[in-house]
Amino acid sequence: MNDSDNTPYDLLVIGGGINGAGIARDAAGRGLKVLLVEKDDLASHTSSASTKLVHGGLRYLEHLEFRLVRESLIERERLLQIAPHIIWPLRFVLPHDKGLRPSWMLRLGLFMYDHLGGRKLLPPTRTLNLREEPHACVLEDRLTKGFEYSDCWVEDSRLVVLNCLDALEHGAVIRTRTECTNLERGPKAWTATLRGDSGEEHISARMVVNAAGPWVDKVLGRAVPGSHHENLRLVKGSHLIFPRLFEGDHCYIFQNKDDRIIFAIPYERDFTLVGTTDQGFEGDPTGIDISAEEAAYICDAANEYLRVDVSPDQAVASYAGVRPLYDDKSASNSTVTRDYVFELDRGADDRAPALLSVFGGKITTYRKLAEHALEKLQVPGASWTASKDLPGGDIDPQRFDEFLAETARRFPWLPEGAVSRMGRAYGTRITTVIGDAQGLNDLGPHIGGNLYARELEYLVEHEFAKTAEDVLWRRSKLRLHLDEEAQARVRDWFAQLKVTA
Repeated sequence: MNDSDNTPYDLLVIGGGINGAGIARDAAGRGLKVLLVEKDDLASHTSSASTKLVHGGLRYLEHLEFRLVRESLIERERLLQIAPHIIWPLRFVLPHDKGLRPSWMLRLGLFMYDHLGGRKLLPPTRTLNLREEPHACVLEDRLTKGFEYSDCWVEDSRLVVLNCLDALEHGAVIRTRTECTNLERGPKAWTATLRGDSGEEHISARMVVNAAGPWVDKVLGRAVPGSHHENLRLVKGSHLIFPRLFEGDHCYIFQNKDDRIIFAIPYERDFTLVGTTDQGFEGDPTGIDISAEEAAYICDAANEYLRVDVSPDQAVASYAGVRPLYDDKSASNSTVTRDYVFELDRGADDRAPALLSVFGGKITTYRKLAEHALEKLQVPGASWTASKDLPGGDIDPQRFDEFLAETARRFPWLPEGAVSRMGRAYGTRITTVIGDAQGLNDLGPHIGGNLYARELEYLVEHEFAKTAEDVLWRRSKLRLHLDEEAQARVRDWFAQLKVTA
């Protein structure tokens, strides 16, 4: 995906997480010549390590972040409209626990939550008797009353990939495994040194967006040397994945005695995702894992509510990431703002090439963040992303089951599990994945489960995948479903691809 045109880029975006991907998409759609570089894979750090929710942030109301909650609630339904294949509604059950937040406070907060963002597609809050099924057999006896409200689930890393795919289809250049190692500001453009698989090169760009997440201060230091950059508070969040802990499509949100909350969410059909933590973090955020302390914290918090206790050794998998939050000097990691903040640097001359650094933010508000970033950079052109479907998302969110049923009729030879999994992953672009295949034999070698080589070819050609891990953990969650032999066949397939490339 190299660009042979030597003329300067209008915009260089550093960072292939959700913020960088959203900015690249919006800018490319406004006609800018855009290059996005990511030192690893897309969504390989913070943006694939979230709790995977598109939500307003109910607990942010306690911190009086009304603007953030309202913006998030409005965006929640916009994102549901433009990407209903990878975003779908969930009902959250919030038990009332005596001695913690009083019942009236929860109900008031949920009333505001229902009305602050102009909810249209999602059902409202209702009160529950937790001594009735399906909750009675799941929760502790002391929990008798609760509230059920709406938010949404998101395939977080796929959201990043689809934004980059749409940016590509609007003319952007997307380059993974490419690190920006130096930035020098000239009178009219930045010169960026890039290092990738093919070596080192230099490109020029009239503007730069630094969306490097946990590395944003590091990139800022390269671009503006000699000044002190400590804008971030890195907060580690970890999750455990258990064999399914309860039946039903609902989630639980549990209040902790330390005023934090954790979620227990149905995950990948056969599992339950439980998290998250809020630990201060220092050091290199690459390749971090959950600590024994965090695993114990998650289990202890869940066991305050679950009738059957869980322990860390029961988890089948875990993941951890670092949230690059803007340091607002809050005393607690759980109360530091999740809002986004920009720092615009134009050097000594207001006419000099601009550098915009992005701090904080959350998945739900990424699209609005991108709009505000381009406003800061004074990029011309109308906002367009609020109503434009992401690739594969041209489906009525209230008729998604009908879409799956029609897909099953169109491809009757696909296994039932494949229709559901691929329909959720690719939406209407499942037809591109399948191509002209008339049966399973036309999909190439069988890798394992309902994965065939044709799908791997699609992910390499269209979705920037370069390694087995890109597929098994970020483009999908097949690592949870395929046995070791099948996973090895994915690795062998990529190894052979590298040999023949």
